[in-house]
Amino acid sequence: MFQDKTLKCKDCGEEFVFTAGEQEFYAEKGFQNEPQRCKACRDARKNAAKAPREMFTATCAQCGKEAKVPFQPSSDRPVYCSECFAEMKNQ
Repeated sequence: MFQDKTLKCKDCGEEFVFTAGEQEFYAEKGFQNEPQRCKACRDARKNAAKAPREMFTATCAQCGKEAKVPFQPSSDRPVYCSECFAEMKNQ
């Protein structure tokens, strides 16, 4: 029923394939229009709306190295670098 279509991105002008599977998905969801942007441009547009995540610097409670974390560290809870955290998670 559906066949792959080659479309042109309205942002970058590159051609991209609107696959039969994607067309079936669009039909199931009731979408009337074909996509106008390629995957890369859709992702860039989606991410542009998000505010960048603020990172905080802390000292790892296990090894003492500097760690960047996406939350404000508090003095009552230990903070671990990614290596020590992964090590603890595997135990």
